[in-house]
Amino acid sequence: MKYLYSILFVLLLATGCGKEEGYIPDVPVNYNVTITEFSLKAVNNVLLVANNGVGGLLIVKTPLGTYVAFDRCSTVNPEKICKVSPDDSGVTATDPCSGAKFSLLDGSPQKAPAERSLKAYNISLQGNTLLHVSN
Repeated sequence: MKYLYSILFVLLLATGCGKEEGYIPDVPVNYNVTITEFSLKAVNNVLLVANNGVGGLLIVKTPLGTYVAFDRCSTVNPEKICKVSPDDSGVTATDPCSGAKFSLLDGSPQKAPAERSLKAYNISLQGNTLLHVSN
């Protein structure tokens, strides 16, 4: 089954990316992290997760204490799969390929050439101990 997802991912990248500027293909996301693990591994309330989504995941604890999750793949030239990185402030993330900036509160573009928001994923708190990220 894991290989099937890998094949589907490659096909989606080959056929889906680049047709519409800023489009990030849909790939299955089903990731869990405990609140404790998040607290231990997050830097400035941002947790980077590899091998999920297109470019990895950004899971962010907002100043209101809620959580949001985004794909790290920049919406600027997504076929390059440039992974946005959180800035030291923990409020924005930067695309190292284009210099574009995105808000980590809602994924919205903050600096050109970004025009589209980061791809958001659903995130839910289960039993006050587990964060579940999915699409």
